[in-house]
Amino acid sequence: MKRYLCSIIIGMVVILSIGTYYVKVASSASSLPKYTFKTLEGSDKELDPVIINATLQNGGAFYEPLTIESNTTTYASERSYLENLTGRQDHLIERLVKEHRSFMRGKDSISSLYEDDDFLAYAWVNSEYTKSGNMEAKFDIGLLEKKDEEETSFQIELPNQERIMNIDVRDVQLVHSKIQVLTMNDVSSNNEKQTKEVHLYTIDVANKKVLSDKTLVSETFTDPNQVDFEMPIDVAPSQPNSIVFISVNKGVNHEDGFKEKLKESKLLSYNYETEKLETVKKGPLSLDVARSGYADGKNLYAVEMKSGKYRIKTFDLSSQTLTSDTELDIAANKEEQYTAAFKNGRVYFLLNGMNQEGLFTYQPAKLLIADIKTGKTLYKGETVINKKNSKSFELYIEDLEIK
Repeated sequence: MKRYLCSIIIGMVVILSIGTYYVKVASSASSLPKYTFKTLEGSDKELDPVIINATLQNGGAFYEPLTIESNTTTYASERSYLENLTGRQDHLIERLVKEHRSFMRGKDSISSLYEDDDFLAYAWVNSEYTKSGNMEAKFDIGLLEKKDEEETSFQIELPNQERIMNIDVRDVQLVHSKIQVLTMNDVSSNNEKQTKEVHLYTIDVANKKVLSDKTLVSETFTDPNQVDFEMPIDVAPSQPNSIVFISVNKGVNHEDGFKEKLKESKLLSYNYETEKLETVKKGPLSLDVARSGYADGKNLYAVEMKSGKYRIKTFDLSSQTLTSDTELDIAANKEEQYTAAFKNGRVYFLLNGMNQEGLFTYQPAKLLIADIKTGKTLYKGETVINKKNSKSFELYIEDLEIK
């Protein structure tokens, strides 16, 4: 009886402790400011798919992550213990986990996934360094046939791994029943030289082997020279994509940081279907446009500031031609940072209250939702706060997602 009584007492203490914790959390969160968007123009229904991830700070004494979703603020302290344990997840990852829980177990990188109507594919590189300083690496490969939920998963050695110092998966595609994995690699070189490469690995899922390891780009340099590879922001990272762009930027390291020599930079395009790597000629699809652009597999969208307004230029990726150039009804500010997202024929444009150096000057965040082709404003609004003393807080917006 004493044994059971002891267990009951311990259970009650645990329940009371958890209850006290959540009461304190709820009380703490209720004292924090709530941010919502005040509609200035258009329909507030346009806000339904908008997710803004941010943090609230008050000097160095306070830091609290928050999410504004469907125009409602939720702080991390208001979420369940399990939600905070898993951390913030991309909404696409959350959807895939709900739909294919078994296959998605342990998969949390959106850039390592591919999805179409019939298949869901995954490719990642697991690596570790041995005591001798060499890297041992393997591909984690997965393919799910959605119709019957038939899953194939296996590991396979990464080719030529003795050369590789670091590897980053940037894109995964399924082409002619083969998984294509685009990576950016830092590889070992002789003496003081450094080498960076872009690789394309072709993986035969049926026979569980790497068919080829193609080096698309390779650049070797010595300090203070530097080479960086960049790609446009992928707004549809798991969707089928026939063309990718890679910019090669050469520069020199100085005391005040990396300085580019644009005359030594170039823009490349790779077509998964034709297997052609080409240098993009100078024209409407310039190096700067591609580097600062947003790609969705079919189009590349670039933000340009002109005559006090922001403009959205749309380029067809296959033809590399300009298909639209629209003006947004929002005043441009060279000192203010913006975040953009593109989905369902709309551009979501957020001015987040920080200058280009990341320094915060308090002002409402402004959100504009417009038709990409016509520029017609569908929604315009700005953040309002429900507490008088909330100007002592600083809202740092981190990213913008669209469901």
